[in-house]
Amino acid sequence: MKIVRMWKSLSRTRSVHNHQEQHDHQEYKATDNSTSGACTSLTVWRKSLLISCKGFTVIDTNGDLVYRVDNYVGHPEEVILMDGSGKSVLTMRRRKKLNLIDTWFVHDGEAGNCCPIRSTFAASKSMPTFYVRKNKNMLNTNPRSILAYVYREACGHKRHTYMIEGSFTHRSCKVLDESRNVVAEIKRKEANIGGVSYGLDVFHLIVHSGFDSGLAMALVLVLDQLFS
Repeated sequence: MKIVRMWKSLSRTRSVHNHQEQHDHQEYKATDNSTSGACTSLTVWRKSLLISCKGFTVIDTNGDLVYRVDNYVGHPEEVILMDGSGKSVLTMRRRKKLNLIDTWFVHDGEAGNCCPIRSTFAASKSMPTFYVRKNKNMLNTNPRSILAYVYREACGHKRHTYMIEGSFTHRSCKVLDESRNVVAEIKRKEANIGGVSYGLDVFHLIVHSGFDSGLAMALVLVLDQLFS
């Protein structure tokens, strides 16, 4: 019931959201190289469900809570992505080692005692599955600027698995695989419709077939730390 009340202010735009999603699906089918061409459309709200916390709330097209972040204050060293029930899905940790390139590690679940400043970790269950590194040669004036590279595991993979290009500041980003296929997108939600202005705090996260929506949301959180 709390979720329904908190999203009541956005209920007037639900029909517009669904119409926009149908339009997006037609566009994505023309560009998606996956076999099914199916996409998952999520709405990301930069607001925690808890009044005393800052964070993110993510809902699907049915208005159901999919992901949430409640421990988000300033520039934390750790951000935990939870599912709708509050179970930890992924943990993002900033690399503490002095480095000119900002790097974040992505762990499954709620990571235990790990040592991200070393190449080894205190426990195998705390080994990161991915790490995200900011592009040090980014050109801010280029709309296709590469924002960051995503690598699989903490070591052993020198070539990136995914790269993120676009502008997170303008909520216009694409996550591309090694073949430059789009696997996820961040898009601005249409503003000033029906008297509602969304701004930058409410936006779309489009996840293409075969890509994990949890990882896509983890990349959103890391981008928010790198570019906000």
